[in-house]
Amino acid sequence: MKIRPSAAAAACLAAAAIAMPAFALDYPARKPGLWEIQTGDGGKGQGHTMQQCIDAASDKSLREMGQGMGKEMCSKQELRLDGGKLVMDSVCKIGNTTATSHAVMSGDFNSAYRMESKSSYNPPLMGRAEGTSVIEARWVGPCKADQKPGDMVMPNGMKMNVIDMMNNRPKRP
Repeated sequence: MKIRPSAAAAACLAAAAIAMPAFALDYPARKPGLWEIQTGDGGKGQGHTMQQCIDAASDKSLREMGQGMGKEMCSKQELRLDGGKLVMDSVCKIGNTTATSHAVMSGDFNSAYRMESKSSYNPPLMGRAEGTSVIEARWVGPCKADQKPGDMVMPNGMKMNVIDMMNNRPKRP
C-alpha cells in the first residue's frame, strides 16, 4: 500500500505527540509492549483510538523525534514537576500560526498516563482560535505476534511503522 507524503507527515506528527510532547527533558520511559492510546477534545464527542507497539529503543526514538521537532518549531519550551505531575508550557510555530500551549501529564508510564492540554492559535489554525485535547494511554500487554516495535494501528485500521518512516525519510541538508 502506498502512503501519501501528507499522511506520512501527519502520522509522524501524531506519533511524536503520542510519544510525548517535544521538550528537552527526559520523560519516564513507557513500559515496553502494546499501548492503546485514545485522543479527543475532552468533551463528549467521539475521540480516536489507536494502538502502538514499543520497545525501549523505539520509545526512545519517538521521544527524540518529538524533541527534535520541538527544537525546530518552538521558541519556548518549559517543563516542570508540580505535585507529581509534569506541567509543560510552549510557544511553537505551525506554518504561519503561533500555538501557545499549556499541558499537564500524569500517570506512571508502566500502566497508564494522561495528558490534558489547552492551546490558543494566532492567527487561527484551520478556523480554530483555541483548542483542548486529552490523550489517555494504557498498557494493554505484550505486542501482538504480527507487530514489531514502532508499529501503529490507526483508527481506520491502517498499520504503519513510524520508526521505519523516520528512517526512510529524506535527510535534510
